[in-house]
Parts: sequence; C-alpha cells; structure tokens
Amino acid sequence: MRQLVRLLFGLVCAVGLPAAAYAQASITGVVRDTSGAVLPGVTVEASSPALIEKTRAAVTDGSGQYRIIDLLPGTYSVAFTLPGFTTVRREGIELTGSFAASINAELKVGSLEETITVTSESPTVDVQN
Repeated sequence: MRQLVRLLFGLVCAVGLPAAAYAQASITGVVRDTSGAVLPGVTVEASSPALIEKTRAAVTDGSGQYRIIDLLPGTYSVAFTLPGFTTVRREGIELTGSFAASINAELKVGSLEETITVTSESPTVDVQN
C-alpha cells in the first residue's frame, strides 16, 4: 500500500511540477504621449517581491510596444520612465498563472532640465603699466 501511495505521489509530482513551472505570466502594452504618438525608448520596469531579481526591465521598440515575459505569479508595480517626460507608475497589478496583462501608459511632457557649467580663468593683469 505504501509503495502505491509513493508511486502516485511521484507521478503527481512528475506531471504537476513541470506544468506549474511553465505557468509564466507577462506584462505587455504600448506607451504613448498625450497627443497619441508612440514613444520608443521608454524604460519599463516591473517590480515585485515574487521576482528573485526584484525588478525586470524592458525598453519600448519603434512602435512604442514593450513586453516583459516569464514573470512569476504575484503582485507587480510597473514604472514607465523617459527623460523629458513625467514618470508614470501603475501599482497592484495581480498576475496569476499564464495571464498576460495589457498595461498601456500615457506620458506627459515633464520639465526639461539643463545643466550649464561655466569655467574660466582669471585674466592676467599687468600691474606695471
């Protein structure tokens, strides 16, 4: 009887665990500005305690699309950043099983920052003339 229980347990583990390992979720979407134009080059970061590395990132392509794949089930936060635009965060995204969440974002133009560094040497003054 014990051998039968062990055999059944082993069979369940052999069949069930690989199926659970393939249950990977993803987050996809499109990033646009307020005029509706797509934004390439936006850094999209998904963070969750469910991830070993805590954060997984992607960059939008030429059509403003991104895809973050192979995410473990859990609660995620997604941040969209691009210099010259305000950062947008989406909190509380619940991923289960092999669910593909579609999270689109609209970035507003932010403040442009510019740093100017001026260096000069003091002029030489001829004190004799």
